[in-house]
Order: sequence, then structure tokens, then C-alpha cells
Amino acid sequence: MNGPVFDAGLELRATGDGSRRLKGRFPYKKRAVLDAGGKGRRPRKEQFAPKAFNYAVNDPERDIHLLVGHSFDRPLASKKAGTLSFQDTAEALTFEAIIVPDIQRTSWAQDFLAAYAAGLISGISPGFRVPDMAGAEETEEEDPSEGEALIRTIFEALLFELSMVTRPAYHETEADLRSLQFDPVARNGIIHPLRRWRA
Repeated sequence: MNGPVFDAGLELRATGDGSRRLKGRFPYKKRAVLDAGGKGRRPRKEQFAPKAFNYAVNDPERDIHLLVGHSFDRPLASKKAGTLSFQDTAEALTFEAIIVPDIQRTSWAQDFLAAYAAGLISGISPGFRVPDMAGAEETEEEDPSEGEALIRTIFEALLFELSMVTRPAYHETEADLRSLQFDPVARNGIIHPLRRWRA
């Protein structure tokens, strides 16, 4: 399942060993619009409760990838590879990814760096599954003073990946690009995702 997309307060820095460090945050308790409604449909919104991703983040046997556009053919970093780390708080899941030189030389990483530098990528979207267990999620009515949407709150989510995407649904944070240097050579080729999740 692809989750909501967050404007993620991203920051990308060059380091002395030639790698790039990408930092970002996925805020909890912020609502994304999954369906604006209309034609007889009620609006649908989604939010994650604090530490909803805690199980996957803290399971040493479970890998989590940082991808471009939900494509496992376009990896940037991973937890098991030691290039993706997390800090989980009540406010947000923050991450730091190390994009090593070998990955930077791939076509998808160069495409990502060029698009990010141009301001075209500023959001994070999680790939996750809600486990079949009591209390993993709930749906409730929106406060009538705010609207008439159905609000889905996810309390437990099995996180598989975080993806860099182009269309953020949230605007509470800012994207910040610093000290970025790269070779903006265009690369051709179509890359197909191995797996996608949809809400």
C-alpha cells in the first residue's frame, strides 16, 4: 500500500568521503486527503498515530528500503545495508540515508539528484501494510466543524520502504537542499517497479 505523501523537510549534504547524506521526516498526526469526495462519495483522509512504524523500525531482522518512486529497481539505501537509520519519536519518524558513490553513479540516483536539485522532488511516501490485528487501525467521523470526511487512523503499520516522490500532500514542513554537487547527465531507460501498494 502506498501511504500519503508528506512534504518532508528534506536535507541533502555532501560528505568528505564522496557520499551524500539525505535527512528527512515523516510527521505523525498529520492528515492526508486520499479522496476529495464528490459524486456521492464522502471525502476520505488518513493519518498515522505516533510511532505507528515502531515495530518495523526496531526489528533487527526486518529490512526497510529508501527508494525512488516506490520502485525496488531504484534503491538509494537500506536498513540492513547499514545505509538507512531511523529515529522514532511521538512527533515524527526521522531518517538519515547514506547515498554511497556506487549508488550515485546509477542512472536512477542521478535522475533523483537532478530532479531534487530542480525542486521537483520534495515528498516522502511510505510503502506499508496494516497487519490483521485488533486495534491496528480505526475509522471515525471528522469533526463537523472541520468537514464531513471519514478519518482513518493507523496505529500499527508494517513499513517496507520509504519513497522519494514528486507530489507532497502535506505542507507543514520545508524542503532544504544544501551543499549538493552532482553530474546532471540525463539517462535514458524505463524502469518498472517490482511492487506497488495502493491505499
